[in-house]
Amino acid sequence: MKQEMNYKYPSVDDLRLRAKAKIPKFAFEYLDGGCNDDVNLKKNTERIRAVELKPKYLVDYKAPSLKTELFGHTYDAPFGISPVGLQGLMWPKSPEILAKAAFDHNIPFVLSTVTTSSIERIAEITQGKAWFQLYHPAEESVTKDILKRAETAGCPVLVILADVPSFGYRPRDIRNGLSMPPKMTLTNIINAMKRPHWSLQTLINGQPSFEILKPYMPKNLNLSQLAKFMDATFSGRLNEEKIKKIRDLWKGKLVLKGAESIHDVEKAYQLGIDGVIVSNHGGRQVDVGQATIDSLNTIVPQYKDKIKVMMDSGIRGGADVARVMASGAEFSFTGRTFMYGVSALGKKGGDHTIAMLKTQLTQVMEQMSCAEVKDLTKNII
Repeated sequence: MKQEMNYKYPSVDDLRLRAKAKIPKFAFEYLDGGCNDDVNLKKNTERIRAVELKPKYLVDYKAPSLKTELFGHTYDAPFGISPVGLQGLMWPKSPEILAKAAFDHNIPFVLSTVTTSSIERIAEITQGKAWFQLYHPAEESVTKDILKRAETAGCPVLVILADVPSFGYRPRDIRNGLSMPPKMTLTNIINAMKRPHWSLQTLINGQPSFEILKPYMPKNLNLSQLAKFMDATFSGRLNEEKIKKIRDLWKGKLVLKGAESIHDVEKAYQLGIDGVIVSNHGGRQVDVGQATIDSLNTIVPQYKDKIKVMMDSGIRGGADVARVMASGAEFSFTGRTFMYGVSALGKKGGDHTIAMLKTQLTQVMEQMSCAEVKDLTKNII
């Protein structure tokens, strides 16, 4: 597919700054921030960028291929779009924009339970190729119904979360009234008025809502009632019993996201889970743990031949993808990077961000003389 880069924004930092200037402060801080003091948010990327690769130039070499096989499907690049909640808050129709871009570029898009588009709409856009991430409902009947919808929609992979036993302590969101649910305070309204393009697009497209959860919500909830509904609906802590029930219900591929310890990966392997995503929720859940790349380096040697080991959190550009793949991940995911792209460039943000990451990754592979992504492991120092 034609690479659709906007050369005014050749880096993720450029997209981030453009997004900051284009969307309201409360929306940007929800996207950009971590939890507590942002220690893990910063450390994730810093530790990835401590990984060094050694170039090899004087070898026979042909053009590199980014194609990567995962769960029986060959994707056009070794990275996908992570699930992100409340995407439509940052930019209207974000999940639809990113799902379409992912489908067109043949990379995985993962839909969150608490984003702002429905399973059915994203399945329509992606012809049933989108993955689905389940926030674990407290009611078993709701779990069964959501899984049935995902199955009917054709989702090939179900992602379940291990790292949300409680919501992270996020000072920015607390100040902005963006815990759960969002509150339009006077300050937030003023901030929105300062971003007329965002406000106009939001007015045209309507206020974002939890589309996947609508069938389970009482009608005409006010904000305080919605907060109680969300608290009552989700039971974030996974255990073996819950996973076994989901494994029995779900016939497709099952992935555990948030695995950072040998203990959890071993449990996942024993329970018949097909893959794990090493992740700390982008630094949004816990601030006292280790960086994801360090967790990956512990897990890969023991499990690379037993279970698919993937990674997200801290990946910002194509060079970061190269570092993570060189460290032994079989696939990588990033969320903020794509949300910066769509917040900055709207409908063109998904295509631009994918094209940019592909270009950056290809350049690294050419410097390393790697014909395939898996060859990057041979160049790690």
